[in-house]
Amino acid sequence: MGPAEDSAIYRDLMRLKPDGLTPNAWAVRAGVSRTVWADMRRHGNPSRRTLEKLLVAAGSSVAEFEALRIGPEPSRAPAGETSGVGETQRRGWGPAPLPALPLVHSQHGGEWGGAGSRIELIEVRHEETVGTLPRPAALAGDNRAYAITIVGDSMWPRFRPGRRVAVSPRSPAAIGDDVLVVLGSGTAEEGTDLVLMKELVARTGTFIELRQFNPDKLFKVEASDVRSIHRVLGELF
Repeated sequence: MGPAEDSAIYRDLMRLKPDGLTPNAWAVRAGVSRTVWADMRRHGNPSRRTLEKLLVAAGSSVAEFEALRIGPEPSRAPAGETSGVGETQRRGWGPAPLPALPLVHSQHGGEWGGAGSRIELIEVRHEETVGTLPRPAALAGDNRAYAITIVGDSMWPRFRPGRRVAVSPRSPAAIGDDVLVVLGSGTAEEGTDLVLMKELVARTGTFIELRQFNPDKLFKVEASDVRSIHRVLGELF
């Protein structure tokens, strides 16, 4: 297959290929099957899980990959060369470090739609910061971005409990994205929002449709009950 036939997302992924590995060896290390790899190379449109597996194997993340897709190709040191004072002198001073990403408080918030629905709610206190995390380059200009810790297992296996994810209120959410839906009513207490962390399946002027993975449920929320939708950009590593 010639380079001209490679999909755009495959070419972008090659910018993060681990040094010393062929593309096929990278796929093997990441646990991506030959069929999935070949299909992605020709047609693009890999699943989020496939992307995550490849990027974890490359020491990166979905958030960083999205930033690289719209930014310049990152410079790489020659194999075996470490960065230090000499390296800084050769390449010049780098950009100023990005401000830390606030990690806000999150905890279980009960069930949406009443007891027994098994549709998990999360309580988020945006004004209560419990720590900070390195900010992905994709969020360099987003002063409203934040991170939360995954609580519960309603989105398993996509997200593991205890992992941290980057969230952007400013980034437009598209169908198929993971989102935090901030509900406009039923706040637990002053300063605390009740949110649904799910996959966005459909959106109209009167409702949004969401999917939860564990247990697998498809359900609708009236648009009048939605205060805002924040896009989940992916796990922070």
